[in-house]
Amino acid sequence: MANILLVANLNCDRIFNLNQTLKAGGRFHYQDGGHRLGGGGANTGIGLVWAGHQVSLVSQVGRDDVGDWLLAEASTQGINCSLIQRRPGNTCEMLLMMTPDGERTIIRPERPKFELPLPPNWQDVDALYINSSTEGAASWAKTAMSHCWVVAQLAKDQRARPCHVLIASLCDMQGRCSEDKWQFAKSIAGDGLKYFIVTDGENGATLYSGSETRHVAVVPSTVVDTTGAGDAYAAGLIHGLVNHQSILDAMGEAAIWSGFAVASDSSIPGKALKQYLADKSV
Repeated sequence: MANILLVANLNCDRIFNLNQTLKAGGRFHYQDGGHRLGGGGANTGIGLVWAGHQVSLVSQVGRDDVGDWLLAEASTQGINCSLIQRRPGNTCEMLLMMTPDGERTIIRPERPKFELPLPPNWQDVDALYINSSTEGAASWAKTAMSHCWVVAQLAKDQRARPCHVLIASLCDMQGRCSEDKWQFAKSIAGDGLKYFIVTDGENGATLYSGSETRHVAVVPSTVVDTTGAGDAYAAGLIHGLVNHQSILDAMGEAAIWSGFAVASDSSIPGKALKQYLADKSV
């Protein structure tokens, strides 16, 4: 069992199930899918809880009924929410437009500024995961790197992401990396970077390091909903790393977790992943 600290969003996802694929100028019918727990904090954290880890989430929600609901739901799932800040005002919903092929378009509000407090005692943490634009994340990562694994998602902008392992989807890389991928990753993550992982949906993931490039295949799955697949991948990878797997074995575990995620009709991990982890622990 490891102590894992997540700096990530906690969202209330509002689901609109569309009758066809989105296209410019189109007219669409939808069925209201209601709201559900989402965001990288929940999508990554719940699977890690099921794997037996102690998971604490650093995030921010509004001081309103939706914020209350998010904290209650995440806490019920076993995530430690004591580090989540409450801000004045409403917690806006994330709008997810789901198409029949399992793809989704996300419409989100501008997030209020969120600044991290002083960092915790890293001696008590086995892994730090950063998937948030919060101010101070880079400082936390720098102070953590000599004590624990630091894993980060590539930011949507050019901000620094000091880490040992940087994860990006191929879509995130579009128009941003015309140079050598390893050198690009080091320009974001710094000289402490050990591995850069680029995921590409059904084509699997590619590992870049200073000495090699390796490919790890996807685990075949029936795609129901791709929401949260990247978060599940990161969770599986972290699980492998804190259990002292090699990076390639950890990527294989991550592929299994993301395979379960896309086959589930929710953004948080589905019951199949929970059963898989329960079977492994026997």
